[in-house]
Amino acid sequence: MRLRALLETEALGLRLLGGEDELERTVRGVMTTDLRDPSRYLSGGELVLTGLAWRREPEDSERFVRILAAAGVAGLAAGEAEMGSVPDDLVLACARHRLPLFSVVEAVSFASITEHVVRQVSSERAGDLAAVVDRHRRLMTAGPSGGGPDAVLDLLGSDLDLRAWVLSPTGRLIAGAAPAGSGPELSAEVRAALAGEQLAASRAGRRGPHRCTAGGGTYSLFPVRGGGRELRETVLSDWVLAVEADAGDWPAERLDLLHGVTQLIAVERDRRDAARTVRRRLAQEVLELVQSGAAPAEIAARLRVATPVLLPGLGTAPPWQVVVARVEWAGGDLPGGPVAQSLLEEVLVDPAAVGPEHSDRIAVAHTGDEAVALVPLPALPDEDAEDAPAPGLHADALLAAVREPLSRGLADDGRLTLGVSAAVHSAEGLRGALEEARHARRVAAARPGAVCAAGHQELASHVLLLPFVPDDVRRAFTARLLDPLRDYDRRHRAELIPTLEAFLDCDGSWTRCAARLHLHVNTLRYRVGRIEQLTGRDLSRLEDKLDFFLALRMS
Repeated sequence: MRLRALLETEALGLRLLGGEDELERTVRGVMTTDLRDPSRYLSGGELVLTGLAWRREPEDSERFVRILAAAGVAGLAAGEAEMGSVPDDLVLACARHRLPLFSVVEAVSFASITEHVVRQVSSERAGDLAAVVDRHRRLMTAGPSGGGPDAVLDLLGSDLDLRAWVLSPTGRLIAGAAPAGSGPELSAEVRAALAGEQLAASRAGRRGPHRCTAGGGTYSLFPVRGGGRELRETVLSDWVLAVEADAGDWPAERLDLLHGVTQLIAVERDRRDAARTVRRRLAQEVLELVQSGAAPAEIAARLRVATPVLLPGLGTAPPWQVVVARVEWAGGDLPGGPVAQSLLEEVLVDPAAVGPEHSDRIAVAHTGDEAVALVPLPALPDEDAEDAPAPGLHADALLAAVREPLSRGLADDGRLTLGVSAAVHSAEGLRGALEEARHARRVAAARPGAVCAAGHQELASHVLLLPFVPDDVRRAFTARLLDPLRDYDRRHRAELIPTLEAFLDCDGSWTRCAARLHLHVNTLRYRVGRIEQLTGRDLSRLEDKLDFFLALRMS
């Protein structure tokens, strides 16, 4: 299709800001991006849609437009929602590079423009393209009768004899369960391997489709791109379209078709993300109440609002578990909270569950590099029943199916750590559960590996009690015991605090502690004597050892 046809379609809300002489350019596809350099995802002929989040200063416009022009894109459409209008420096940059520029009114979504372009471009192609695209609206059909990604995958199978699946970044099946008689299902092992291949290819910057073998079969992987602004923000949340075929010898028309299908699936993906907004807001409100020390009655009232959204039809207040996740990137230049939020929404879904809607029972908030999930439990088994499984989520089970693909997506510059609390039955227990999950996550962070988790069962009894000690009591207790030692260390560089920690870790063994610190035993005895003199405590007494131990933990 031509750019001029887009301009003439009033429903798209496009207004030409420059490039009237270039409106006969052919549009071969569409791409939404806020990356500062999207060149790796461009093949030429695209209409690029952008919300302008990449623009931090006027000089950014020249760099961005130069990249688009070099890639041979057909035109650029900029949304007005971010800044209210398209900045003049972008208009001038497009004029210099003869790149047609459109503005998009705030009332028109990029998803609507994407759908229109894909439909028009695809309908103009011949042969096997028309059969799928003519019926692509089934993708957008809501309700239990069908639709969604499964509708397009059914058409790929019936019209093109292609078996295909949509997978999450952990390898969970979003769509594409094989009908009876059409061949074996995709095993969990193969799905995880394909997801890992896609994540590794994306981190390496390789352009799709990616060809790979898994379980004795050959597959081509087409990324379903999200709207993130930076590769590390999107790579761990993007879906992938896995086709059982080698796309290496496909004609350009068929490759274009599959790229169009991924764009249609991305529309469904965007709808799913939009549907999560309410649950995320509920989780954020509860988290803020818990962290601010709000009264249990106030927290319970907020939970009563959240429960019907997360567990429709449930008449009673459920038990809850708290799961804390943290994503940390090397260099610390990218906040990990949003990535951890998307990952937690995926990790907490049963790997055997099919479809995107199973995350509807999970509410995840994020702050800084941390994400916090409130997970309602429909029912807990009778604790007195024989052989009854331990209730709720378990740290090891959460990561068993997803550790391999996520490790490949994190590569060598990222880590994911999770902590899982015990189940609590009321709002009064949520603050303790949050602290418990955070403690467990710190235990996981001390372990090697890119993806680690720990549960409440791994916490010592004193760690379970510490969250319930009021903050002012903690501060007074630790100050009374440790401040004299800190002051002395500051003045004399005596390392009394490290000596105390090592002495307690060695259970009061003079020989082992001296060896660990590479000190003579007499030197160690002198330091311990100084600690006792400054604090008035006796480190040969169990009570005083315990007080020092707790003070160090609370500090």
